[in-house]
Amino acid sequence: MARNWQSTKLGTIIMEALQRLHNRGSISTGYDIDNSCKFQRDGEYLKAEGRSQGTQTTWTYSTWVKRTDLADTNEPYQNIFSAGSSSSNWCHAYFRGDGPYPDNQIFLYLDNGGSQFWLGRILESFRDTSAWLHFVLAVDTTQSTTTDRAKVYINGVQKTISNYTAPTQNASTRVGDGGGKFAIGALTDAGHSFNGYIAECVLVDGSQLAATSFGEFDEDSGIWKPKDVSSLSLGTTGFYINFDDSSNMGKVTSGNNGSNFDKYSIDSTNQATDTPTNNFCTLNPLFVGNQSTPPSDGATYMSDNGTNQDVSYAGTMGVTKGKWYYETYIDMRSTSYGLAVYAGYHTFKDNYRANAYWSSTNQASVALYGMHTGQYWTWNGGSRSVTSGLGSIGTSGVGKFVGIALNLDDNQISFYYDGSAVTNGTNLALNDLGTDTDAGIFAIPAISVYDNNHTVNFGGYTKASISSAQSDENGYGTFEHAPPSGYYALCTKNLEEYG
Repeated sequence: MARNWQSTKLGTIIMEALQRLHNRGSISTGYDIDNSCKFQRDGEYLKAEGRSQGTQTTWTYSTWVKRTDLADTNEPYQNIFSAGSSSSNWCHAYFRGDGPYPDNQIFLYLDNGGSQFWLGRILESFRDTSAWLHFVLAVDTTQSTTTDRAKVYINGVQKTISNYTAPTQNASTRVGDGGGKFAIGALTDAGHSFNGYIAECVLVDGSQLAATSFGEFDEDSGIWKPKDVSSLSLGTTGFYINFDDSSNMGKVTSGNNGSNFDKYSIDSTNQATDTPTNNFCTLNPLFVGNQSTPPSDGATYMSDNGTNQDVSYAGTMGVTKGKWYYETYIDMRSTSYGLAVYAGYHTFKDNYRANAYWSSTNQASVALYGMHTGQYWTWNGGSRSVTSGLGSIGTSGVGKFVGIALNLDDNQISFYYDGSAVTNGTNLALNDLGTDTDAGIFAIPAISVYDNNHTVNFGGYTKASISSAQSDENGYGTFEHAPPSGYYALCTKNLEEYG
């Protein structure tokens, strides 16, 4: 299993994340979260204004987040939530990724009309874009012990707040402020917004609760998992949002807030089935090749029109056995280079940052369908092998879907266009990729794009419009076309059963 890139720090992080994914979110929880909301850093957020007066000294906020892009020098802050009545009266928690904080630590701020309470930060790296994270901030400024006035829990574990500046006793924190604002996925003035998925937002007004009110450790795996919060007493201005109503993604499922949240650039298309209890594959921004164009829109969209270079992408989940299905959507076709898109799988056992998965002879092993040329690219015995005669996709393909069906039980791969098998494109031998997966090396979804915009759909969310939703035989995933019989979406519940 020698991999030239595995000795790097990033390579080690990626492989450890892939191994964790076979358990995280796939255990039997006894409670399932059905939906989440996709947030994109282009004005997508939720906000409630004119909220009734609550207890400003004591409250708990709980939410689950899955990041799809990291904060950086271009946009250094990504807010989990914020509350307040103005830019000088607010409370917020955010990931920061600029200057001395490239690891995307969590920062915590309280600001009371100019009397700032800089709570501090969590000195850990929050760069995992493959998994869900549970965040709890529990505040009670009436506590006599300063360290008890603010507590942070990540995945069930209470964290030390570094550089902690305790709020003064009985200080107002702006949460529960009468006439104030509460925003999810941004500051209350719409700045510094979040990229990723958010699920189960709970504000408990008047109580400082531990993380165990919202989740628990699985007794078999030790993994932190959500539990039913619908019976929690939410207090005067508390609320619970579960994003189950696609017709109103700002709907308050329960609580006494008095009104739903206003939606800013969010509608039914933002609803996702990628959740903490069934985590789906997405594109991994850490895998972006030399031409760094990170995926957007829930890590499903590759925006490379005008980029005259192969741009590589890879998924966040890998498999070594079973039958797996995903789709891509043809957003456009380059006027200069045609549909220069290659989609399939890669083991990344060599240079995973090389851009052109299909062309470089050191890229063994791959199994890719070239949509413009109608060719199948693979490696056989250490040498590149190109099979011609597969159906190529012409200009009429814009707006259609391509399906990729990987069969690791028989070491084959098949490709589908607009719901039908590609000519000569079924049961193609995996060759070296099959040999590698038999040896325990992960096959990871891989896509190479040249001067095209292209969308991937792993089933948990896609920006592409689905006209007639189809799922796999377990009922997981939302696809345009039904997966072939016996093939499954790349999600943790399926990985637990078949991976």
